[in-house]
Amino acid sequence: MADKDDSSSDTADSTAASSGVAVLDRAFALLGAFGQDDDALSLAELSRRTGLYKSTVLRLLAALEHGGFVRRLPDGQYAIGPAPLRLATIYQRSFHVGPIVEPLLKQLSTDTGETASFYVRHGEARIALYRWEPARSVRAAVAVGQQYALHQGASGKVLCAFSDALSDRDEGLAAIRERGWAASYGEREPDTASVAAPVWAIDGRVQGAIALSGPRVRLSPPETMLDACRAVLGAAREASRLLGGDVALLENALRTVSVADFAAGG
Repeated sequence: MADKDDSSSDTADSTAASSGVAVLDRAFALLGAFGQDDDALSLAELSRRTGLYKSTVLRLLAALEHGGFVRRLPDGQYAIGPAPLRLATIYQRSFHVGPIVEPLLKQLSTDTGETASFYVRHGEARIALYRWEPARSVRAAVAVGQQYALHQGASGKVLCAFSDALSDRDEGLAAIRERGWAASYGEREPDTASVAAPVWAIDGRVQGAIALSGPRVRLSPPETMLDACRAVLGAAREASRLLGGDVALLENALRTVSVADFAAGG
């Protein structure tokens, strides 16, 4: 088999690489060679992963380094540069969560007659970024912008389950991660119950949690909580879909959740 830096074998590759489209294809292939766990790769490894000759890889790396897409480390290996991060930030900014989430919260609240909210994690707290309340006198109160305890309430449990590395002691959070939703009864407020599900971003992270909360006496019946859970899962699935996230867990939860899951609640 020919060596990867054999100059005679590299002639055809160099000719093909002179095409602008071919150069871009090869440059993208080099960037795509970096995996999630790769802090740095050697020239030889980049050549092996892309199937390109070392001389071609070197030429492309020089251009990518000039543009800030890769950087050469002191030990001679190559790592991703700052330019992809800048582009990723621009890309993420193009997804405005509010216009996606708020109509879903409004519909969720209208359909169920309870308070619908969207929470995000902020360190060891959770914050309600958006909220829609029903037009009824007795309802769960959620203040937009206020910090709430992270380890209380359905939305807090969801944010913990899908954003923390779980230990063997976290059986409850592991169960939430497996089934895709959480319910709570009287944890933050004694007279309030809630159910929540994660909203997934395009990069596989949890963007936040959609929650439905209301008076415990109203939500506690298993059949009522089942309906509420299905409504929340549907809203979370739609929000995740619109944000480009994976909806497989939410779809499976919609298929498998049953009234028996809430028989011991309340």
